Amino acid sequence: MMQSLRNPKNVKLVSLFIAAVFVLGCFALSVTQSGFGKVVQAASSESAIGVVNSQVIFSQSPDTRNAQTVLRQFMEETQKDFNEKSQNMNDQEKQRYYTQCQQRVQAKERELLEPISKKIEAAIEKIAKKKGLSVVVEKNSVVFGGVDITDEVVKNLQSGK
Repeated sequence: MMQSLRNPKNVKLVSLFIAAVFVLGCFALSVTQSGFGKVVQAASSESAIGVVNSQVIFSQSPDTRNAQTVLRQFMEETQKDFNEKSQNMNDQEKQRYYTQCQQRVQAKERELLEPISKKIEAAIEKIAKKKGLSVVVEKNSVVFGGVDITDEVVKNLQSGK
């Protein structure tokens, strides 16, 4: 063995082999560290993109129905309040007060809908992670492909889990 290493031709071959192993090792390390492997894995899976129909999810959420009832009552109370207080106002005062009433209704709507939106987003994230999806987009934005998780999100919200 030592005799064959004294031959300059053999030393060159062994050196080239060691250099090749080193270069391939560095390449493999850089691929795994750069995340390229994850991209390839995601691309090779069935689909790493999920789609949802948020209008369906929102309309079928039990919390949405409750919020709509509360908002409807608040709007009726605001309308009644406006009718009573605006009787002795001139047109400019009525317009100003009407704008204030609209702003109160919009603020109440945001107050009621924000927690629902957060709950829906959490349910979407939970289902997406469970299915191994890296991205979830609105269904009407997708021409082709993607895994529809709308029904699973609705079931998750209705079960309260």
